[in-house]
Amino acid sequence: MVLKYRNNWELMVAVQLSAQCTDKKVNEVTEKLFKKYKTLKSYIEAKPQVFEKDIYQTGFYRNKTKNILAAAKMVKEKFGNKIPRTMGEILTLPGVARKTANIVLGNAYGIVEGIAVDTHVMRLSHVLGLSDEKTPEKIERDLMQIIPQKEWFKATYLLIEYGRKYCPAKKHDHNHEPLATFSPAIRLNKQIRQSVDRKHF
Repeated sequence: MVLKYRNNWELMVAVQLSAQCTDKKVNEVTEKLFKKYKTLKSYIEAKPQVFEKDIYQTGFYRNKTKNILAAAKMVKEKFGNKIPRTMGEILTLPGVARKTANIVLGNAYGIVEGIAVDTHVMRLSHVLGLSDEKTPEKIERDLMQIIPQKEWFKATYLLIEYGRKYCPAKKHDHNHEPLATFSPAIRLNKQIRQSVDRKHF
């Protein structure tokens, strides 16, 4: 995992901050943030207006502040200062959806109940023809049916790395990618382009 953290609570904070933000920027922000807020109690006592400024560079800072500080209180009061170990419980924390839950449970406790679907995984799932769905939850369901359960935890990171190395978001020719011959979506796109080219001539 690229995000940097020292404990399970910081892991969850970093993952929440990573929404619509690069890991690189999150690490830059948390390098100072984790030095300033060293304990769960410090988050509980944090002033929202100050915390917003501390995480401003990650974007959506008001909503992230609201969720993180509320989650800190819930972790203390309901879960005894520890991040919950089950999907059902962790999803009750403010700002935590299945993507965050899967990442935190997998990295913190080695508990794998699904596949984390972020914007990169969504894009690659469509490009590789793994899912036609539009929401993370439905894409996750499709991936869980295709990918063996023992590979669920690695799947997110493998797809992200494949995207970075071979299939970036910017427009490019997919046919030269390593998985092009296995992807029905890429083959279909190629067939469509060839058909259009023939009509033009």
